Amino acid sequence: MKDLLKILIGNVSMTFAYAYLIVPNEIINGGVTSSALLLHALSGYNIAMLANAVTGFLLIICLVFLGKEYFVKSIVSSLSYMLFFNFFYSLNIRLDLNIVLVVVISSILIAIGYYLCITAHASTVGFDVIALILHHKNEKMDIAATIRIINLIVLVLGFLVYGYTSIIKGVAYTLIFSYLLKKMLNRKQHSVKSDKDLKEDDSYRVKEL
Repeated sequence: MKDLLKILIGNVSMTFAYAYLIVPNEIINGGVTSSALLLHALSGYNIAMLANAVTGFLLIICLVFLGKEYFVKSIVSSLSYMLFFNFFYSLNIRLDLNIVLVVVISSILIAIGYYLCITAHASTVGFDVIALILHHKNEKMDIAATIRIINLIVLVLGFLVYGYTSIIKGVAYTLIFSYLLKKMLNRKQHSVKSDKDLKEDDSYRVKEL
């Protein structure tokens, strides 16, 4: 139940940022919605529909490489993402904010969303799926760093469609987002390790008695 709540809150945080900050300001940040923006510019199809199609493709990859537990939770995550994004996007609300605030606020909201989903053992059914697969194959692979690299690749492609202005905003977003996500994941990892060490220490003391 706790994991489900984290997944739902995480997706509300992310989709709010995407629908009201990322998409209206055409910030190419390397995520699924950014990919949908690029495909929309090339094909003219609806952004929400394209985002749903990319999400479905990544879900299949999630099932094949990450297994049933991740897949089931990622289904919940993807359905939540599609529901909340379509809802927020359909309201057609535009927030009139300075672009610096847009980049900072969206970075914070999306980093929190990613963190909540990943620590609930679910993917956001974004390109974090690829990062999680690589991490599962080799635990030395840093999830946040891998996501940053993937995002930068999408940013390079976005440059060809939206020009350097969107890319500058996207690079700023990517650096802030990946920094925050890395900090949160490292803190969580250290917390889990400390709890594990404490339990082992208590167990050792009990054996001595």
